[in-house]
Amino acid sequence: MVDKNIYIVQGEISVVVAAIKRNSRWSTHTPLDEEQDPLLNSFSHLKETLNNIKDLSDVEPNVFLRPFLEVVRSEDTTGPITGLALTSVNKFLSYGLIDANHEGAAEGIENMADAVTHARFVGTDPASDEVVLMKILQVLRTLLLTPVGAHLTNESVCEIMQSCFRICFEMRLSELLRKSAEHTLVDMVQLLFSRLPQFKEEAKSYVGTNMKKLKMRAGGMSESSKWKKQKRSPHPPRHMVNSPSGQMDPAQSSTLTNNLSDGVPFIEQHNGGSSTLPGSDCAASSISSPTTDSGLDTGSKTTSKEDLTDLEQSSSTATTPVTPSAEPGRLESQSEGREVERAQSASVESIPEVLEDRDLLCALHSAALIPYGLPCLRELFRFLISLTNPHDRHNSDVMMHMGLQLLNVALEAAHIAPYQSLLCLVKDELCRHLTQLLGVDRMNLYAASIRVCFLLFEGMREHLKFQLEMYLKKLMDIITSENPKMPYEMKEMALEAVVQLWRIPSFVTELYINYDCDFYCSNMFEDLTKLLSKNAFPVSGQLYTTHLLSLEALLTVIDSTEAHCQAKVLNSAAQQDQSESTTVEGDSSVNTITDSTTGGSLFISHNSNLFFFRSLHTEAGKYTPSCNGQNAVKKSLKKPHRFTNCLPDSQELLEIKHKKKLLITGTEQFNQKPKKGIQILQEKGLLSSPMDNNEVAQWLRENPRLDKKMIGEFISDRRNTDLLDSFVNTFTFQGLRIDEALRLYLEAFRLPGEAPVIHRLLETFTDNWQKVNGNPFQSNDAGFALAYAVIMLNTDQHNHNVRKQNIPMTLEQFKKNLKGVNGGNDFDQDMLEDIYNAIKSEEIVMPDEQTGLVKENYVWSVLLHRGASSEGMFLHVPESSYDRDLFTMTWGPTIAALSYVFDKSLDDTIIQKAIAGFRKCAMISAHYGFSDVFDNLIISLCKFTTLSSESVENLPTVFGSNRKAQVAAKTMFSLAHRHGDILREGWKNIMDSMLQLFRAELLPKSMVEVEDFVDPNEKISLQREETPSNRGESAVLSFVSWLTLSEQSGLRGPSTENQEAKQAALLCIKHCDPEKLITESKFLQLESLQELMKALISVSPDEETYDEEDAAFCLEMLLRIILENRDRVSCVWQTVRDHLYQLCVHASESCFLVERAVVGLLRLAIRLLRREDIGSQVLLSLRLLLMMKPHVLSRVCREVAYGLHELLKTNAANIHCTDDWYTLFSLLECIGTGVKPPAALQVANTNPDIDTGAQSDSELSSYHQSEVSLDRGYTSDSEVYTEHGKSRMPRSATDVDVGWLVVGKDDLDGSKAAVTPASKPLSHPLINQYSLTLGQDMGLHDIKSLIKCVDSLSFIVRDAAHVTPENFELCVKAIRVFVEASLNGGYRTHEKKKSHKYDSKSSRLRKKPREKDGTSRRTKASSQRAARSHSDDEEDEGVPASYHTVSFQVSLDLLDLMHTLHTRAAGIYSSWAEEQHHLEDAGRKIEADSQTLWSSCWCPLLQGMAWLCCDARRQVRMQALTYLQRALLVHDLQTLDAVEWESCFNKVLFPLLTKLLDNISPADVGGMEETRMRACTLLSKVFLQHLSPLLSLPTFAALWLTILDFMDKYMHAGSSDLLLEAIPESLKNMLLVMDTAGIFHSADSRTGYSDLWEITWERIDCFLPRLKEELFKQAVIPGTEHSIAPVPPPTAVTPASPPVPAPSPVPAAPAEPNIPSRPTSPQDMPTPSASGDRNPPDSPPPPLGQSPLILQPLASPLQVGVPPMSLPIILNPALIEATSPVPLLPRPSTK
Repeated sequence: MVDKNIYIVQGEISVVVAAIKRNSRWSTHTPLDEEQDPLLNSFSHLKETLNNIKDLSDVEPNVFLRPFLEVVRSEDTTGPITGLALTSVNKFLSYGLIDANHEGAAEGIENMADAVTHARFVGTDPASDEVVLMKILQVLRTLLLTPVGAHLTNESVCEIMQSCFRICFEMRLSELLRKSAEHTLVDMVQLLFSRLPQFKEEAKSYVGTNMKKLKMRAGGMSESSKWKKQKRSPHPPRHMVNSPSGQMDPAQSSTLTNNLSDGVPFIEQHNGGSSTLPGSDCAASSISSPTTDSGLDTGSKTTSKEDLTDLEQSSSTATTPVTPSAEPGRLESQSEGREVERAQSASVESIPEVLEDRDLLCALHSAALIPYGLPCLRELFRFLISLTNPHDRHNSDVMMHMGLQLLNVALEAAHIAPYQSLLCLVKDELCRHLTQLLGVDRMNLYAASIRVCFLLFEGMREHLKFQLEMYLKKLMDIITSENPKMPYEMKEMALEAVVQLWRIPSFVTELYINYDCDFYCSNMFEDLTKLLSKNAFPVSGQLYTTHLLSLEALLTVIDSTEAHCQAKVLNSAAQQDQSESTTVEGDSSVNTITDSTTGGSLFISHNSNLFFFRSLHTEAGKYTPSCNGQNAVKKSLKKPHRFTNCLPDSQELLEIKHKKKLLITGTEQFNQKPKKGIQILQEKGLLSSPMDNNEVAQWLRENPRLDKKMIGEFISDRRNTDLLDSFVNTFTFQGLRIDEALRLYLEAFRLPGEAPVIHRLLETFTDNWQKVNGNPFQSNDAGFALAYAVIMLNTDQHNHNVRKQNIPMTLEQFKKNLKGVNGGNDFDQDMLEDIYNAIKSEEIVMPDEQTGLVKENYVWSVLLHRGASSEGMFLHVPESSYDRDLFTMTWGPTIAALSYVFDKSLDDTIIQKAIAGFRKCAMISAHYGFSDVFDNLIISLCKFTTLSSESVENLPTVFGSNRKAQVAAKTMFSLAHRHGDILREGWKNIMDSMLQLFRAELLPKSMVEVEDFVDPNEKISLQREETPSNRGESAVLSFVSWLTLSEQSGLRGPSTENQEAKQAALLCIKHCDPEKLITESKFLQLESLQELMKALISVSPDEETYDEEDAAFCLEMLLRIILENRDRVSCVWQTVRDHLYQLCVHASESCFLVERAVVGLLRLAIRLLRREDIGSQVLLSLRLLLMMKPHVLSRVCREVAYGLHELLKTNAANIHCTDDWYTLFSLLECIGTGVKPPAALQVANTNPDIDTGAQSDSELSSYHQSEVSLDRGYTSDSEVYTEHGKSRMPRSATDVDVGWLVVGKDDLDGSKAAVTPASKPLSHPLINQYSLTLGQDMGLHDIKSLIKCVDSLSFIVRDAAHVTPENFELCVKAIRVFVEASLNGGYRTHEKKKSHKYDSKSSRLRKKPREKDGTSRRTKASSQRAARSHSDDEEDEGVPASYHTVSFQVSLDLLDLMHTLHTRAAGIYSSWAEEQHHLEDAGRKIEADSQTLWSSCWCPLLQGMAWLCCDARRQVRMQALTYLQRALLVHDLQTLDAVEWESCFNKVLFPLLTKLLDNISPADVGGMEETRMRACTLLSKVFLQHLSPLLSLPTFAALWLTILDFMDKYMHAGSSDLLLEAIPESLKNMLLVMDTAGIFHSADSRTGYSDLWEITWERIDCFLPRLKEELFKQAVIPGTEHSIAPVPPPTAVTPASPPVPAPSPVPAAPAEPNIPSRPTSPQDMPTPSASGDRNPPDSPPPPLGQSPLILQPLASPLQVGVPPMSLPIILNPALIEATSPVPLLPRPSTK
């Protein structure tokens, strides 16, 4: 079967032949002529050939192509015919008739290219001519883009491109055709550059080899008017098809294949083989003078085409263009010597590997065709770059634009950096043209150049360090330009360019490390950040896109940093999970993006559109990239000198930046005075001192900021000759011609004008040049002369002043001038010619003296030099390496810009963007722990919530209707919830906002409701609605305020809009969940928690705008926070305590705030006592309450009473220490009974001028313990009196501590007189034990408090577990204080209270109103809150009936408590003693003997009961007497000895009887009689029951006489006969018992009766004269009274004077503990008057010499120095006159 392709060719033949024949010129010709016509002839030959074959591949492609190509080439054919031939050729290519693997394919393709690019035809009219041109384009496009196109040679490709460019730039052609040419070019460039990875860089020797045919020229087409008129000789076929070539074709294709199948992957080949080129080679294609017609480089040195054959494998080529993505994988899979297997169908099937000898091939056929490779790409690239030169007058805008567009395609299609020959072009011309193009005002060029720049710097910035710096500076100039002509769009595009660059991963980081951290570069990152930030703020106040773009750029840094932080967080979480699961699958499993401090990082680099992952090992300090190519590896191993490794740490960078600042300062100084600059740098340690010439020379060379003129002056100074030598040594002149070396030398400084100086500079230069180049001249002088001549030549050729006067020197003149200068000989003439030409064509430019283009060229050459040195090294760093440093630099500007944009913008998306920015900044600052950043953020957001700026009335409406404010609020709260840990200063702003929300009543209910002890619901709201009635205001005031209010509101309720707004506000705040700040505070770091507390405490009463409600709200929040943080409360307790101290102790009047502070303190105590670590401190802090001013405390007593009750109920078991119990009982007493608090705690108030401030708990306790009691163990009376001058007599021994005198066993032994600190932790001052009362100064008390306190007491007493050795005595004392308070139902306190109540009300109105808003609501609130009036205030007006039952119950409760304690005491004490015995505790010894029990327990309790026997209420009296009787006769008391019983009479019974003589209850005369009678009976019962032990007492007589005295008194006390009858009966009973016991009998006496008998009857006769006769008729012996010698007359019955000084106004000396510990008398007492009244408060104590008349009732150990007390021992007034006391009985000797 015949191949279908043959028919296709035959069909095309007939079409073309028909057309030729149809043409008018041929129509008349005979067939014979047809034979003659070469075109038709060749077609007929072809027909014959085709008829003889079966398959088209049997003939060479050239055979069937030739006739058609001849038509194309023929000048005589018309356009349509040429067009048809072109269409045929196109069809052959499209249908794939030319087999790429055919031996003759290369030649056929080459022929085709040649013919089509040189097509000729006879033009008819422009339109049809353009059709032919269109077809030419089409064929060229198909040719290059089909697989066979790979056979084209470098020259053909250049020709093809050139043809397309001609059409493209021929302005006379129609636009459609030009545009088609443009598209064709785009496709071709894309194809060519996408094949770049398949080509190898040629060996160095071939760089710049002559490609005469490759010179593409832009400007040639306009030479003739139209192409059809260009007469050109018919172009012969380049390669004649001859038989030898046919034989050689297979070999040729195998050469091709060999290139392909070399087995080395292409990428490695080009990476490994490349070598750096010196600048001179790169510069070969620089723009020459515009005299040449093309304006392009003409001077590249070239070799003949034949040489190209030697580049055997230089440009390895694939036969088919393959998409880049498919290529690398396939290529890399090849291995050495293995055959390539192509993927596509049009592939080389199987090519023999055997290669014939190449030399033979070359000999046979020197013009073997080599497929195109890098050379044509380089040429194309060079041509495209040349098109972009704005200074070339041939380049029109269209051409420049086209050039940029195609460069764009090239850069998009290929990664150019690995190709040194292309990179040279990029570094120099391309970058230069692009920066120049940024200055043009044509938008399309500007935009296109920016686009190309982006591609360049995105992929090749590591090679273009200084070019990038220049580009960014250009952009900055454009953005900041004030030029009114500068279009806004240009600024916008420049900003967009920056944003786009900013988005390149790690670009910003690289800027920072390569520029900001480089001594001699600008601070690019810092400057750009400043610029962007400034640019984000609109001057006019209106937001434009430029502002948003600037913000976007700033946010890009934030975005990427935030993403890295998130990744790190996830990473660390993932790594934790991994480590937990312990399945480590090798390092490969974790590919992470990490900070510079960690190991592996992701590194992405473009290489031929592939991504290579390089893992970075910072431990080794270098990259080990896994990409192909050792070049990359070598590159990465380098690091700049300034760094210690490739990833310096932040500290190192900071040091570099600091150094850089100093360097800049030094440089500035140097530019004014070089010496001074160097000196400064030496001082700062940047240059060594003394001066090191080499170091300074190096610095002068590498610092581009130095003024070149100053460098010239400094190095040429005569004093610095050594420096000049060092300076010249820094150059490398080796291998450079003298003019080239000089050019380099003179670029480094400005040559001064003075001849001697020039001489010195040139001499040093030539010496050095001669040395390094091996002395090419005869002498140094010859070199010097030549150098001088070069400078003269330069001036002659280029100095305008010189040129005006004479004609520039010619080459001959130059040579002539130098004749014989080289040591008498001539210099090499060729060299001189080269020098002359070099200087003539390019001036040696002196720094600082050029302008315009010359200056630009100079600056650019300096830039290239710097780039070529080690300074040009550009570090690639992994993303996120220096995020922390970058964030530190950008957060300020970014947050400012975000705030501004948020504030000004109304667009929702922009607002959301700003909020997202805020959140990201927050996340980063939290990640790195930057609390200053976070504070700044929160403060900004607080501002936007409008909470602090709006007035309280408008707040709900304004906030509710302002969406932006709500967004800000939500953001602020959510950030605080999320990152509260790093919040510091910002808490203050958040709390201010919370306060505003509180004032505006927008907070959730749960936040304004607080616990309360007294309120029945146990909760009260901090925001109570006020009504005029409950603000204690007068009716007039209420009316006025009502009027003003109604005027303001216009008598309307709030509008629906306002209500909706308020609802919205409430909803928003609910979303914000402000309460979470409190509940989540337990998760805060301690520092943050402390700041939060500080913020809350700062709202305190000293501000002008202070409002009590606010302070109360803040206090409540503070307390809730403390309770949330109870696990670590010890860290913050002191702060809270000080705050509460401030509020409570310094309060001068009671108010709502004080009440809340008191309740808060108790709430804290209740919740915190369970915690061992803090419990005792918390209890100690309760003393704050005792330190409050008494009148303030009394107003909050009910809260305290209820709170204490709660405290004891929940925590009694947690209180172990006497100190703590002391605090609690003192509180109970002060609160329940109105006793004044202990004076030691009131210290701050006694000296109002000295503000002691908040004392620490330890200070407080020291007050209480050491200062008052521990160091002394007691206080002398005189001290107490001097301190409290005129205080009433019957009060406690001191105002310091109220406690019991502890009479321990030690004291009874008499071994200790005072309680020393070691023996007892808390000593109590002394009490008058001879009085039933404690002498407490009772103040006002609140009945409900009293009842609650008694409840608390009974709770402790009734549960044996709560009664401990630590609190027993305190408990007893407290009960007695309550007994006193409840006596007579506390009527006196009632009367006082009524008057007190109004004061408090008036004080409530004196609160300072809030001045800030001046709103009436606030004023009402603060005044109404001044104090909460207790519910019984209203009842107080008249004492109600219910009250009596209550107070009666209280008294009965107390009696019952005393009785319970009394009966249980012995058991409790003995169990304690046992326990302690087991524990062998070294503490205070607990004794269960009767002495201890009596003094600690029984005696005080009996005194308490006795006092209630004196109550005005009959039931209480009777009940008390019953209890007292039961108690005195209880079995436990039988163990007491005589001394104790004596004290029972003196301390309990006698005081009771004395008191009962008063007119206690005038209304109840009968009841009183009965009480007195029962008391007397009780007295005699006790006396008789314990008569036998009492007899042993030395003072028995005195005791007996006292009893008789009472009998006498009581006989005459009553008005009825009840006592008159009862007393004698009791007396008789006693006398008879005593007589029976033989007490009155004495064997020694005359009468047989003792002295006692005499005294007894003498006393009884005073009131019952007849009794003796009734009882003992036989015993009356008159006149014997005064006959007894030893007994003094009864007028002076006194105790012995005690051996202590009596109280006096002078404080007693502290040496008193040496006094005998059992004095014979208890105290010095004032003489009691007959009625039993106490001394008036101001009566002076009796003088020392005269002891008061007093019995000696007992001898018990007592501490000395107790205030005088009246002892109720009644003596006959007649006897009191006796003045010289004589002891009645001998004194007991002291032990």
